[in-house]
Amino acid sequence: MSSNAGGTGPPRPRTVKCLVWDLDNTLWRGTLLENDDVEPFPEAVAALKALDERGILHSIASRNDHDAAMAKLTEFGLAEYFLAPRIGWEPKSASVKGIAADLNIGIDSLAFLDDQPFEREEVAFALPEVACFDARQVADLAGMDAFIPRFVTDDSRARRQMYRADQERKVAEADFTGVQEAFLESLRMRFSILPAAEDDLQRAEELTLRTNQLNTTGYTYSYAELDAFRTSDDHLLLASTLEDRYGPYGTIGLTLVEKGEREWVIKLLLMSCRVMARGVGTIVINHLKRSAAAAGVRLLAEFVPTDRNRMMFVSYKFNRFSELSRRDGVVLLEADLSAIPADPAYVAVTVSAGPDPATAISGTPDSDSPEEKDR
Repeated sequence: MSSNAGGTGPPRPRTVKCLVWDLDNTLWRGTLLENDDVEPFPEAVAALKALDERGILHSIASRNDHDAAMAKLTEFGLAEYFLAPRIGWEPKSASVKGIAADLNIGIDSLAFLDDQPFEREEVAFALPEVACFDARQVADLAGMDAFIPRFVTDDSRARRQMYRADQERKVAEADFTGVQEAFLESLRMRFSILPAAEDDLQRAEELTLRTNQLNTTGYTYSYAELDAFRTSDDHLLLASTLEDRYGPYGTIGLTLVEKGEREWVIKLLLMSCRVMARGVGTIVINHLKRSAAAAGVRLLAEFVPTDRNRMMFVSYKFNRFSELSRRDGVVLLEADLSAIPADPAYVAVTVSAGPDPATAISGTPDSDSPEEKDR
């Protein structure tokens, strides 16, 4: 086992998930409040579009009049590129912190671009985890390692649209007046668990590198290692996908199980933060429990605590895993297979994985419902 405790792949790099832009003399030439005849810098637009193609998100932290700035962005055909913009008069560090919360991503995965040294220093002082860049570097961003993902997948290219769909869901949830389960049922979710195919491996590696809040061990694996697990008789490598009436979430989960004669060990269980409140982690765990019970083996799980993944430990405990031991920073747990609960009724679950490749469907919503027709 290598230094990353999972495989021989590279250590987790610091990758930028979202670039936060200033506007005046950064995205465009001029100061909007002094003269509305501003023009976007061609090199800024080129960087914006290049990073978007790679799956890097964009937002805004700008001291400006919100409506006037959004009108200009719309006029330039650029408004659609920016998620959760913060345009107003609060400190830039507060804006950056709010953007991270709105997008549900870690502060340390954001970068900030501004032409003013004071603004960069204010953000760097308040949020030292955020990488700050001078606007004069904008033409160089696309060539920097922090902005070059190892792979660009279909999910990467669709990331902005998927986050926009998430924003629509959040608005719908805020406006919903019923109980939480009724809202989840209204989403008409379809969740699939399937063996990871060769075409899934680039996204699988990306998930191990990008996901650190809902990751049980933090183990990272290279493409080659994942491919070896995919074809190994001693392992299960499972991918999970989710979609609902707002559209696909893409591949949002990855599970690696090491299979022994008497026990199976969950080496990695991770979920995208975008599905944190959807209950899909329990569905994956239920599937693993059923598969282990059918194979007549114990189901164990490794958990490596970090300062960010406590929620996954809580998930194991909630799903009736008990602690067996702690050694060298690794917690070993065992699942209770005596009573496996049903999957949530508000999700249509499709399973094609594990020792029984048969497909099982449960909780399937009516596709002719008014909610589906409205989409």
